[in-house]
Amino acid sequence: MGGMDADNVSRYLERAVELGVANVADGGGPFGAVVRMPDGSVFEGTNRVTRDNDPTAHAEVVAIRRAAAGSRTFDLRGAVLYSSCEPCPLCLAASLWAHVAKVYFAADRHDAAAVGFDDARFYEYFDGVDHTLMPITHSPIAESAAPFEAWTAFGGRVKY
Repeated sequence: MGGMDADNVSRYLERAVELGVANVADGGGPFGAVVRMPDGSVFEGTNRVTRDNDPTAHAEVVAIRRAAAGSRTFDLRGAVLYSSCEPCPLCLAASLWAHVAKVYFAADRHDAAAVGFDDARFYEYFDGVDHTLMPITHSPIAESAAPFEAWTAFGGRVKY
């Protein structure tokens, strides 16, 4: 990572941390995120879980939603996500679905766990270590393929 890249990473991580700190005073969780698009446009997000009663409103997801809406595309290919803290599995999945090119984070999951945000059990769940947290069972039915058949037959589908 060259000097200019390192400066940009630090600048955007510092902004994500500032957003997280300010969000605490505003009644939200201590997380902030910034998405920088390939054209240089920037979109910010803060954790709005408790404020909006939305368990998916993590800072990274909010920033991704704003970037997609502001860019008028669901494909954020080439974008970079900067987060005040290591993204949880939800945020990583959202980043993957958005085709974010790279993710940088400041604090890690252990820093978050030290203050009560322990996502370790979620990482273990997805690693296949512990599925007792929420059992998930494949239960195929005769109509299981019907939505995919409709999708394949629909000429106006938008690939994503």
